[in-house]
Amino acid sequence: MRSFPALAASGILLAASLLALSGCGVVVLYKVPTSTYSGRPVPPSGLLQRVMAAYTANGTTGGLEILDGLRDLRGNLQNTTLQWKISGYSEANPVNIINFPEETTGYALAYNDGNLTEINYSKESSVGVVLNAGASTPSAAAAPLGTMFAGADEQAGLLIFNTEGVTYYLNLPSVNKVVVNPGASVVLAMTADSNTLYRIVKLPATSTPVYPPGYVDCEPLLLPAYCVVPVAGKYDRPVNVTFSIDGSTAYVLNSGPENGGTTASVEFLQTSQLNINLVPTVNPLSSDAPSPLSTLPGGVPNPIPVPGGVTDAISDGTYLYTSGQQLQSSGAYKGLWAGNLTTINLSTYSVSNPISISDGTHTKMLLADSNTLWVGSSSCANGVRYATAQAELASQGYTDQAGNYNCLTMLTTGTATPPATIIPQVVQSNVSSVTAVTVPYPNTDNNLYYYGSLTGLCWVQDYYKVYTAYGGQIHAFYTGLNPSPVLPVEQGMDGNGGTPGTEIDNINVTVQGTVNDVAYIDALTDAAN
Repeated sequence: MRSFPALAASGILLAASLLALSGCGVVVLYKVPTSTYSGRPVPPSGLLQRVMAAYTANGTTGGLEILDGLRDLRGNLQNTTLQWKISGYSEANPVNIINFPEETTGYALAYNDGNLTEINYSKESSVGVVLNAGASTPSAAAAPLGTMFAGADEQAGLLIFNTEGVTYYLNLPSVNKVVVNPGASVVLAMTADSNTLYRIVKLPATSTPVYPPGYVDCEPLLLPAYCVVPVAGKYDRPVNVTFSIDGSTAYVLNSGPENGGTTASVEFLQTSQLNINLVPTVNPLSSDAPSPLSTLPGGVPNPIPVPGGVTDAISDGTYLYTSGQQLQSSGAYKGLWAGNLTTINLSTYSVSNPISISDGTHTKMLLADSNTLWVGSSSCANGVRYATAQAELASQGYTDQAGNYNCLTMLTTGTATPPATIIPQVVQSNVSSVTAVTVPYPNTDNNLYYYGSLTGLCWVQDYYKVYTAYGGQIHAFYTGLNPSPVLPVEQGMDGNGGTPGTEIDNINVTVQGTVNDVAYIDALTDAAN
């Protein structure tokens, strides 16, 4: 990583060059429109294209830093402000940002103590803790308007639920994933190594409440208001749930073999049958329980098997893109996992052949400019691609892209089998006839061919770039060229895009410490992140 004095010097040179270009010694470096999008106030930093990064310094101190996502700077052009931070926020290890740009609000989850803290984007300040999900929590969720929150305290076996300012502690052993739909009408939970999906239900207000059949727990004990109950159906190691664009369908992601199960699949459920106010009258685990399964046209079976594996998914309305891993059952790589992207046509429900992408556990997917889809995963250097690299080096002395085991994949959407590129594109070589291609901007470990796990991903909407938390540091990539007129220099240094997949010099956006997550907090809609 380059030194910070070098960063400061580059900022001074940048400001000086702008002044020289003005021709009169005075230039307006930042232009603020008279009317911002949807009337959003101009924040204290004065920036209107902000990327927020969650970082930690060795797990002991940390915070939320604001980067200029238009100009790709950590400070301002004049170099008088070296960095912006969210005031009042000082968690040691924030690991996840739940981003709601439409509401100019977000929530940061800290791993060390489980605090979920509200962040006011307009004031660039912490509002306060809205939920404590327990130390080392693997998951938390929030409704866009802040009307409900959920957390998974896996160590204590508690599904923690907060609504209307009241917190309920529902017993659910091994809970490790919680989901709240955008409409704040569905709260779902999953548990480790389990084939059961759970949901929260609200009991009618009465002095003599009736416990729902098949309930796991209801709280408060003497006068229960909320219960956790199973969801009817047969699941296979469910690990996540996403929702259709219109909100009517919940896509349950059954990871199957990737987590010790049998068959990876996507299960289509009717969101209306998962409503928090719909209390079951029959034990959901009984054979005569009403099914929330959607009826798919043409007799298509539900769930739909996904041979390539599935742990994450995203929809553009035409396709459901799923990412996951497939265990190799034969051949040279028997026993290793291979990363795949599979598409499901949402009109015909046909499933594509798996498309090779980065190996590892897939948890990040994002649609961006130029019809690009970005997929991120973690722990990628122990699958088929890494083994391929070792075999290629041994047999021919260099690698091709089949031996690129980095954790970010860029795909071009629009077809059932979109072409995929591992980012960055590297080539290892031990022979003089083939030139090695290294990563453009190595992290502090100085690994020239592998950035590490990708833990954060966001789209700088309409500016043709994505920002990532990649191997613990900020790395930004172009999605394509901006077809609109070139931005004048005083409005931005880097808003015009570039060749898809190429990396932007990160010298001025590096963050001291380990970056765990990123979010574009000035996106036009919540769906952009």
